[in-house]
Amino acid sequence: MNKRAWLAAVVVLALAAGGAAWWAQRAAADTVQYRSAKIERGNLQATVASSGAVNPVALVTVGSQVSGQIRDLLVDFNSEVKAGQLLAQIDPETFEYRLRSAQADVDAARAAVATAQANRLAALTQVSRAQVDLSEAQRDLDRKQSLVEKQFIAQSEADKARALVNTSQEALKAVQAQVGVALAGVQQAEANVAQRVSALAQARIDLARTRITSPVNGIVIKRAIERGQTVAASLQAPELFVIAQNLRDMQVEAAIDESDVGRLRTGQSASFTVDAFPGQTFEGQIRQVRKAASNVANVVTYVAVVGFANPDGKLLPGMTANVRVVTEQRADVLKVPNAALRLRIAGVEPPERVRPPVASTATASAAHAASPAPAASTASPASTPREGGREGARNSTRGRIYVQGADGKPRALNVRLGVSDGSMTELLLGPQAAAELQEGTEVLIGTKSAAVAGAARTGPGGPRPPF
Repeated sequence: MNKRAWLAAVVVLALAAGGAAWWAQRAAADTVQYRSAKIERGNLQATVASSGAVNPVALVTVGSQVSGQIRDLLVDFNSEVKAGQLLAQIDPETFEYRLRSAQADVDAARAAVATAQANRLAALTQVSRAQVDLSEAQRDLDRKQSLVEKQFIAQSEADKARALVNTSQEALKAVQAQVGVALAGVQQAEANVAQRVSALAQARIDLARTRITSPVNGIVIKRAIERGQTVAASLQAPELFVIAQNLRDMQVEAAIDESDVGRLRTGQSASFTVDAFPGQTFEGQIRQVRKAASNVANVVTYVAVVGFANPDGKLLPGMTANVRVVTEQRADVLKVPNAALRLRIAGVEPPERVRPPVASTATASAAHAASPAPAASTASPASTPREGGREGARNSTRGRIYVQGADGKPRALNVRLGVSDGSMTELLLGPQAAAELQEGTEVLIGTKSAAVAGAARTGPGGPRPPF
């Protein structure tokens, strides 16, 4: 029996100790402890961050309009070239034979023109002979007609002479038609010459295109061919070289999200860094915000062109640049941590949202009947009238912060917010808030326990999203 009593006493003591520990933990959990930070004063910059590639302002692709084998290759990567300088030579033998064939066709066409002109001259000679015959027949008819009138010859002789005149007239028309045919032959031969001359000029141009030359002054940053390689130019000209016209004046083409593109303006200052030179910042300026949108995986971006000077050629084309554009600046303003704006404490509302206590049930019913709909009585802070003053002219948004009251409990305050740099936000104070929020004022930014902090963000209607 003594052993059983001893065991029972041990169990009772253990249960009592466990209950005391549970009660102590529950009391500690009911007391929420918050972390706080101070409102600071200083400078603030709102920025837009993005990334892009470093590219020359003018990038020229050199291709080939004819096909053939690369016989000579005269430049390499990083070669400085001048406009008109020979870069490569395609084997011109085939094009030289085409040029000779076109030249022979031109000579043959010109000989055909000479033949057609000779035929035209022969036809003109036949016209002259026909005109002489017609004149002779007309004179013979006149003589015989006079003799018939004097009854020296018979009428049949005059009729024969008249028939000869008619025959001579028809012969003249025939040879005149032959002259027209000869003239058309000359014109056709001359047109054939023009056609052959055009083919000859095309053959000369194709032969000249076997010489690949530089269209601009610059530096070769890409070479896509080797000596002996065959170039096939069909529907699209193959890329042989890429020439950067000027590596001392370059630009960064940064992809800007559609939510930030409205804050960018031409002429804004920008800075960027590259992985090749860690710790070094390069300065530039926005030259253009292109209106052409790019949609990749339902993410819409726009290209902002940041121009910069590269006098020593330190930055190379293709480098990845991390761009930072300063969109707004504030000097000597109050700043509140963004963590204070994200905090939400259940059951703690700003003073203007707390209803005044009612004295009796009848008074409460009368007040409820006279008041508008509940949605209007619990309007969001964004719908409350703004305070006047100099800050009211700025572009601001509404927010809420919590401070520690005199009784140790958190108290909510509605505030107006200005620009943000991602970690701190400008605090715009009207006449009412200026008395409570000043430099050095402690604001709540979170709880010391993750579980308690999750419960603090839960209100009567369920979890509340962060601000």
